[in-house]
Amino acid sequence: MVRTRKERKAAAEIKLAQPDRSAPSEQTLLDLALERNLFEQADRHPANRHRSKGNHDDGDGDDGELSPTTDRIMDALLWTVSLAMLHFTLDVLVQHQYAVDIEWPGIVARALLAFVVFFVFFYVLHPHPSSPVLLPGLPLRFQAPLRQAIFFIASTISGCYLIDISNNYGYMYIMKRSPPLGCLWVWSVIELNLAPALTSLAIACGFFYQGGYSLTP
Repeated sequence: MVRTRKERKAAAEIKLAQPDRSAPSEQTLLDLALERNLFEQADRHPANRHRSKGNHDDGDGDDGELSPTTDRIMDALLWTVSLAMLHFTLDVLVQHQYAVDIEWPGIVARALLAFVVFFVFFYVLHPHPSSPVLLPGLPLRFQAPLRQAIFFIASTISGCYLIDISNNYGYMYIMKRSPPLGCLWVWSVIELNLAPALTSLAIACGFFYQGGYSLTP
């Protein structure tokens, strides 16, 4: 912006100086508020106490941590939804294998039933930090081996039984039993540690070859 000669002359007459950085010589509004305890009075007001409590509660809930029970339920839901989807898939595949008409309502109903059953079993048997005790009265050091023994037996029996019925039973029996047995076998092997899981699978393979079973019907 172009300034006139008069404006330039007036600006030249203004002396530049540093601002005054010394403390105020008179009381400020903050000093008056502190002198009269206005901040303490405001904190004691019921409306401000309620607001402060609400802010603390919101801050406690923002850490994102779930209670142990909620975390255990969410963990069980995540796993059982996956197992129910696996049951649904196996049910469709076994019906497709025998070239029967796929009954979708029945498949969905069986998958929902499997969800409920596996949720109960998973909630009880799956190890969780909030509930390390499976059998009350048993020392804590034996709780994990007990769970491993249960899953080892379940995986071995379900695997061998699934191999047996797939070769020796009729298609109606196979279509009814295969999906839940397959889900139980997969879940049990996942729950096992590496060594017992490999041992269980080796037993199932030995049972398959010793029995002279075939992969084709």
